[in-house]
Amino acid sequence: MSHVMNTYARLPVSLSHGNGSRVTDTEGKTYLDGLSGIAVNTLGHNHPALVAAIAGQAARLLHTSNLYRMPQQERLADKLAELSGMDEVFFCNSGCEANEAAIKLARFYGHAQGVDNPAIIVMEHSFHGRTLATLSATGSRKVQAGFEPLVAGFVRAPFDDLDAVRAIREHNKSVVAVMLEVVQGEGGIHVASTEYLRGLRRLCDENGWLMICDEVQCGMGRTGTWFGFQHAGIRPDVVTLAKGLAGGVPIGACLAAGKAAWLFKPGNHGSTFGGNQLATTAALTVLEVIEKENLLASAASVGEIIRNGLKQALADEPGVVGVRGMGLIIGVELDRPCGDLVRRGLDAGLLINVTAERVVRLLPALNFSADEGRELVERLSAVIRAFLSS
Repeated sequence: MSHVMNTYARLPVSLSHGNGSRVTDTEGKTYLDGLSGIAVNTLGHNHPALVAAIAGQAARLLHTSNLYRMPQQERLADKLAELSGMDEVFFCNSGCEANEAAIKLARFYGHAQGVDNPAIIVMEHSFHGRTLATLSATGSRKVQAGFEPLVAGFVRAPFDDLDAVRAIREHNKSVVAVMLEVVQGEGGIHVASTEYLRGLRRLCDENGWLMICDEVQCGMGRTGTWFGFQHAGIRPDVVTLAKGLAGGVPIGACLAAGKAAWLFKPGNHGSTFGGNQLATTAALTVLEVIEKENLLASAASVGEIIRNGLKQALADEPGVVGVRGMGLIIGVELDRPCGDLVRRGLDAGLLINVTAERVVRLLPALNFSADEGRELVERLSAVIRAFLSS
């Protein structure tokens, strides 16, 4: 019996090694990776530039703490600010930590505005993490159950519904921020409309609120632009990143701009490992490779191949509710619970995921090729067809 805490319903497969978007298990079976470590392995597996950068940095310094300046961290902050239009960056180790920083920043901002009990509007079916504050912000009773009392200060609204946010504004004068995912990942691949994002930006400006975009899953080029919010031509006040930022090395980042920037001072927040030499070197390399290999355009075009291919291949299947997404964050919704598809995918040599009970979630690496996209369509559509007819 393993002494690992039983917090995951693990699949009966152990992956041994990988190359590009192929991974091989300890029994020698190879799989096409349509999940990339849940949107983490941005460059797939064993990318030579990333391997060399990590090995080289490990031979110099892994970690010194934030008591000292780190040139790699400063370069990464500068690069993220340049790509996003944001002003400053705090580094941590995960998405929930980045969202914790954003929540703390919003509360800190609210108190500075004279609001005694700052409230943040969050969305139904959202997912922001599993720490106490982020699971309280998350719109899932399944995630929250058993961990009460929840952290107060969150007001919930339906996703993609501006009128609901306006209604909250009318009766709640303690609101200081709105927090949302541009694409709800765990919630079932729901994409915020351009009109909604622009409307939220206007509401935040009119009311002096912060607009917080959680891009932990959909950021880092996955939607075909560096950040999902860029599709709407807006700039949030706070953006959170993690998952794919360092291609597999743990890192998180909370970016702030405008009225949210320069608020935290020494002692207000911190992270022992945050932004250390290894993580920031890996992240800088990932950004460099995305630019060099033109992976934003590739994410957009290959994502379109996969979405259109699945729509065509499954067009006559009444059990398929729809195919949706943006770039390489794609969901296929069925009319019934379909968790069994994950094991069926394994049998077919395919790594996929099911979220929100009925949505097949695809998060391929950004360097997934067009041919791999077509192969994914062929394998997955066959698996879904067999499942629906069983």
